[in-house]
Amino acid sequence: MGSAHLTIDLDAIAANWTALNAKTSDHVETAAVVKANGYGLSASRVARRLWKSGVKSFFVAVASEGKTVREAVGKDADIYVFSGHMAHDTDVLNSANLIPLLNSPEQVTRHFNEAPGKPFGVQLDTGMNRLGMEPDDWTDLRSDLMSAGPRLVMSHLACADEPDHTMNHHQLRTFHELTDGIAHRRSLAATGGILLGPDYHFDLVRPGVGLYGGLPFSEATPVVRLTAPVIQVRTVRPFETVGYANSWTANIESQVATIAAGYADGLIRAMGPRAKVFAGDVPCPVVGRVSMDLITIDVSHLDEVPEHLEILGTHQGVDDLAEAAGTIGYEILTSLGSRYVRTYEGIA
Repeated sequence: MGSAHLTIDLDAIAANWTALNAKTSDHVETAAVVKANGYGLSASRVARRLWKSGVKSFFVAVASEGKTVREAVGKDADIYVFSGHMAHDTDVLNSANLIPLLNSPEQVTRHFNEAPGKPFGVQLDTGMNRLGMEPDDWTDLRSDLMSAGPRLVMSHLACADEPDHTMNHHQLRTFHELTDGIAHRRSLAATGGILLGPDYHFDLVRPGVGLYGGLPFSEATPVVRLTAPVIQVRTVRPFETVGYANSWTANIESQVATIAAGYADGLIRAMGPRAKVFAGDVPCPVVGRVSMDLITIDVSHLDEVPEHLEILGTHQGVDDLAEAAGTIGYEILTSLGSRYVRTYEGIA
């Protein structure tokens, strides 16, 4: 079986960073989030390309990811770890010179005992109730933490992709209440927060999904192109069915192409009846269920069936496919499978 082909445009990622950076003022640093293996696209390659574009700070989810990024970008970048200083992380944090974002009094104690004098940041909970120090704990520890000199004090917005949501203003107000007057850099905005405007930018912004072509950054340059080879084209007669559970029935004589990709490759099964792929500029509907390795496509309207059909590209981005599957672009990106033949374009 031929493999589907995933093309990743590193220059497009750099262009998206440049465009988001242009939305901030000169005193604001624009970092980059490269967690989850660079949103599934290779943290090493993405970070190296962004470093060459001028990115000086990177954010990862866990310490092991930070080690990978350090090896890619060298010793001079700041690499922050969202999960903070977890048990057994000390050796990796120290050897890779990572900056844990301390989330709790327990992490503060661990860091100061096991990595005294090493850099750290602080993450505050301003209402998302996911990660970050509670306001009461911050009040108790603020003086000691400020004396030790955090590299960054940050929080995370829960509803930034909904500009009119009241939670945005609530979290902004809470962040001001917790941090106004400190003499250290602050950060609140990821991609959505950048688009909310300068009130949310503070000293550092940290775009993630917008770098990779995802919403809410609707102006993003497309980053990925995914094509799958056509294995077979068959004639399906009226009232014959296609796929598991007889889930699609032909009303008229139809031409159905089978392509080499499926939910084992991150193409979520639920997208089936609402999804489409493209033959050049022409949309072609998915028919039947998405199975593990195969998807069936109605190509009856094509004069000629190409050797490959496009799943992601200029006509359909990750958020379009996500909408068909009832999910979000993040899940599509981070699910892109290991069987794809991957090609990287642009400066590596």
